[in-house]
Amino acid sequence: MSFRGTESAAMAASRRPMLDSPFSERLSDGDEGEPVKIQAVRGTRDILPDEIPTWQVLEEAAQRLLGRYGYREIRTPAFEETELFARGIGAETDIVSKEMYTFDDRDGSSLTLRPEATAGIVRAVIEHNLMNTDPALKVYGLGPMFRRERPQKGRYRQFHQLDVEAFGFTSPTIDAEIVELAIAYLEACGVEQHELILNSVGDGRCRPGYVEVLRKALRERASEMCGDCQRRIETNPLRVLDCKVPADQAIVDQLPRFVDHLCPECRDHFGEVRRQLEVLGIAYRLNHRLVRGLDYYVRTTFEVLSGELGAQNSVLGGGRYDGLVRDLGGPDVAGTGFAVGLERLALLLPPGEGQSRCDVFLAPLAGAALDPALLLQRDLRRAGVRTMLDPEGRSFKSRMKQADKLGARLVAILGEDEMKRGVWTVRDMARSEQEDVPEGQILDHLKEKTNG
Repeated sequence: MSFRGTESAAMAASRRPMLDSPFSERLSDGDEGEPVKIQAVRGTRDILPDEIPTWQVLEEAAQRLLGRYGYREIRTPAFEETELFARGIGAETDIVSKEMYTFDDRDGSSLTLRPEATAGIVRAVIEHNLMNTDPALKVYGLGPMFRRERPQKGRYRQFHQLDVEAFGFTSPTIDAEIVELAIAYLEACGVEQHELILNSVGDGRCRPGYVEVLRKALRERASEMCGDCQRRIETNPLRVLDCKVPADQAIVDQLPRFVDHLCPECRDHFGEVRRQLEVLGIAYRLNHRLVRGLDYYVRTTFEVLSGELGAQNSVLGGGRYDGLVRDLGGPDVAGTGFAVGLERLALLLPPGEGQSRCDVFLAPLAGAALDPALLLQRDLRRAGVRTMLDPEGRSFKSRMKQADKLGARLVAILGEDEMKRGVWTVRDMARSEQEDVPEGQILDHLKEKTNG
């Protein structure tokens, strides 16, 4: 399917000019051949090996937990046609008007690095007709997103999200399930301190009336508010509810509340969501200012907060988005989901202790000992034992220090004396004990010791 069409003003404003100069002319401003130190682009970061265990906790918890709820993994491209996001997210949102990484492809088409995952997943659902092939369409995705925001702790211009989506379910029960799943995921990752906040933003029947009530109230106080709020009064009044400017907070708190303007259907839906959360024992706090940053939400919206993150305390958020699939050219089916930023979630986990890199460290101390060590290393690895050796031939003292830093449980030593006697010397690093093991028994001995 295609989303090409007339480009909106917001899409044009989000464009980034392409560099015209040849690559060879941009390599360095210094002398030809002079080394240039290149650092990571501002707002991005490297996830280093010592941090990976924490990320594996987050990813493995998702894969383990989501299957219990019937969700299957989906993987979509990191860039899409720009119009997908302009139509799906909303042309007047900050994401589309200010934060997207947009570029012209060589054929003149406008492409954008995905700033969020839902629109791309919906596009895939439509394109591959998944609604007609899956009787219970529940999917999740893990991957990088891109927004040109002001970098700060836990918020980067390339960041990673877990995105969870359910399609075709109109009952309030799926709203409650999505919230339950979001809380269960945080707790599976080890996050116990959190707060759920909840709101309803109505639907196409009651939202227009509320927006006009809100706009009227805002016009009366417009001169007292920040420039962004003054602009949003006319373009997207709901965004004013999310204003963070301190001087505006007293005004925003006094604005008309959405829950007081819901139609009967939306009021009943929200009441049932709340009832089921209470049945499940999930505590929540109502917040009339919660509207989320994307235009596609209807009815239930929620966020989970953590006081451990400081001022930017949102850990995850989501809600219902009935109508988005239809608006992007698909069937008129409901949608519900949530997304969690993994960088921010990682900040809530305790720092991981240094992990052992190997179970057995081999120390061939004689020239003729290298080949037997290589064969033993191969056989141990095939047996599932993490095994390393020092290929540089450093001193015995240096090798023992290296084994200790790598967290090796055992060091197997083969020097000239051991070769003459037909044994390996095996040292237990934790007990500072060692024993001689016959050459023909060394493989089974090390396997037994490391599996015990």
